[in-house]
Amino acid sequence: MVREFSYDSVEESLAVHHVRSEEPRPRKGVYELYWTFASRRQQAFERRAAGERAPWSEDPILREYKFCNVFRATDRVSQYLIREIAYGSETHKPADLLFQIVAFRTFSSPRTWDGLRAILGRHPRIEDLVDGSFLRALDTQRARTGGLYTGAFILCANKAYGYDLKHRNHVALFHDMFVENNLAEQIRGANSFERIVGLLQGYPLMGPFMSYQTAVDINYSNVVSFDEDDYTQAGPGALRGIKKAFESLGDYGPTDVIHWMVERQEEEFERLNLRFDGLWGRRLHAIDCQGLFCELDKYCREAVPELKSARSRIKARFRPSPEPLDLRFPPDWDLHPRKDKSRFRALEPSLFQ
Repeated sequence: MVREFSYDSVEESLAVHHVRSEEPRPRKGVYELYWTFASRRQQAFERRAAGERAPWSEDPILREYKFCNVFRATDRVSQYLIREIAYGSETHKPADLLFQIVAFRTFSSPRTWDGLRAILGRHPRIEDLVDGSFLRALDTQRARTGGLYTGAFILCANKAYGYDLKHRNHVALFHDMFVENNLAEQIRGANSFERIVGLLQGYPLMGPFMSYQTAVDINYSNVVSFDEDDYTQAGPGALRGIKKAFESLGDYGPTDVIHWMVERQEEEFERLNLRFDGLWGRRLHAIDCQGLFCELDKYCREAVPELKSARSRIKARFRPSPEPLDLRFPPDWDLHPRKDKSRFRALEPSLFQ
């Protein structure tokens, strides 16, 4: 029997990924918009990477509003993490690097991280958690800027460690993880991508989706290396996008649907006669297809406004940046971009291989 698709049934089946007999039933026109958006948004990214002048898209919605890139690793914050931390940290200790990745993703703010580096004279290390230097640096940065966090993720804001200020609870969280419980060694010994998500999710303030996103960041480094398609988790925006793209999920849960999209991508782009060359040959992975559902939800607020959801408008307007892209990717991705058309530098393999 086909289950009716509701938010309740989505939430009940978030972490389930099994072979199903009843396939999802796409919502005609909206499902196709998922692939159309992916094609148009990626072409806009390619034009910018090639050094062309804005506007980079003929799509009026893409020209008017801000959307994330199709591939998560190409977004500004992910690029900062890959370039400056995963392969730019001066530390020789995997534990320090893992602390840096988890802490950076918690704030998701290059400005905050640059401020910490300026105050400490280097990237933060676990020793700074032990002697209090990290907390003092955060206090100083907060006093200077008024805020430490980006709005990219909705973070748990309870007083899990007993402090009134959110960042002090997070510092206590990092101490709990990397000083008291040696989380770094547990991550390095993990036998699956899902295991890393589970390790992170076992701590206060680390919900399922934030744990998944942080695990993706860790997987960018050479400390661990798992297939991104091994596990995925639908965030709140993706759940809204899935609801818009499908009339029914059939016997599938949201996780199954994301994997279903990963598997069908080539045939759907071909069926719809859409150009999509991937990321210099790299196909969409689960994290990217998950993110595309979130962007579809936003896109539909303008393209298909009659599809109501918890959010009815796109808040961020698009403002083109004249600065060229300086793209970096994990070495084991083995990407070969057109170097005559984009600024791309291969990263050196990590010391932690």
